[in-house]
Amino acid sequence: MDERYSADVLSPGWRDEGRIIIPTQEAVRDLVVEETGTGFCGAVIRVERKIVTLEDRHGKLRLFPLGSGFLIDGRPVTLVAPTMAAALGRVRTASGSTAVPDAPARVARASRIFVEGRHDAEMVEKVWGADLRIEGVVVEYIEGVDNLDEILREFRPTSARRVGVLVDHLVPGSKESRIAEAVARGPFAANVLVVGHPFVDVWQSVKPARIGLQAWPDVPRSIEWKHGICDALGWPHEEQADIARAWQRILGRVRTFADLEPQLLGRVEHLIDFVTAE
Repeated sequence: MDERYSADVLSPGWRDEGRIIIPTQEAVRDLVVEETGTGFCGAVIRVERKIVTLEDRHGKLRLFPLGSGFLIDGRPVTLVAPTMAAALGRVRTASGSTAVPDAPARVARASRIFVEGRHDAEMVEKVWGADLRIEGVVVEYIEGVDNLDEILREFRPTSARRVGVLVDHLVPGSKESRIAEAVARGPFAANVLVVGHPFVDVWQSVKPARIGLQAWPDVPRSIEWKHGICDALGWPHEEQADIARAWQRILGRVRTFADLEPQLLGRVEHLIDFVTAE
């Protein structure tokens, strides 16, 4: 007797016989997926109202509806919104610290972090802002370090009123290094920490891949660095407003600490530890 007629066609599971079951996957942040319709591959940035935002390695953003039509490592999945538990388990600040939801505002400490310019302050705010508010640390920009000695004499640091200073282009033999050495020999040395990164400008602390480059362009010393960068990238740079727009374009590519070079990350973390030490 032919065995193909002996099975019970109405037995449990008969509807799933031969069907391919596509697994579901929660669209948690930083999960890398490929959208099959367009071939767009990127990391999950956010999920809002059943729409997932993906960002590719060049910083390009695309929005897609949650559901089927995605691949992970070449295998189909159905993306679903993350559960509350998954979302809470992955909440981090941009600096990588564990987020503290609904933390009460803290009165600002007497200690301060000084940075050279507005762009430095905006970068520190974007990546470390949440942490600094928890710690009650204020960041001020001082428009260069040429007058640092005068600023410190006016501020008068103490053990309860420390100052951390972030300096651009702090390399041996530079003007900035001589200023830092003078502070280290000065009357406030015990309560002031001057650290710096090797980059000409904080722009250069952004990993070049974030703006689609393999490396930052070389700019001759005879050309103002920011103007030279904009010119090399084909961006307008005739007016200060052009430079401001270029900076916002670069800053907009920074989402977390992972988008910055470690030479900056370590220096800022060092300053935060110094001014918050009890």
